[in-house]
Amino acid sequence: MAADQLSRAFAALADPTRRDMVTRLASGDATVTELASAYDVSMQAVSKHLKVLEDSGLVTRSRDAQRRPVHLEAEVLSLMTAFIERYRREAQDRFERLDALLADAQRVPNRPDLDTPIDPAPPRRTRGRPTGGTR
Repeated sequence: MAADQLSRAFAALADPTRRDMVTRLASGDATVTELASAYDVSMQAVSKHLKVLEDSGLVTRSRDAQRRPVHLEAEVLSLMTAFIERYRREAQDRFERLDALLADAQRVPNRPDLDTPIDPAPPRRTRGRPTGGTR
């Protein structure tokens, strides 16, 4: 379930209209007509977007008397969040190690008593003379 459903869910959210529908459904269930009123597309186009979201497991449709509300499924969003969070933590750890390495590299070598970074851009020389000075 996890890998295949993840692929379908990420593919479904690749479309900005479907992402917006998910955003709207996050605040509560809505009917197809209520969702369609926010877009300048046909009811058929909205139904097709909802079908993609439904096939991915992001939404479900139920029957409530005459209404057929569309409901956002939190389980799939939790699965996606866990997947992203795992790699976010790994990337954060790598960035922290790189920051520490760069901070160590900028310190003056062989002078632990000096905690001063090395000047990253020493003055340029032209014909043996520093630039920016007077003769």
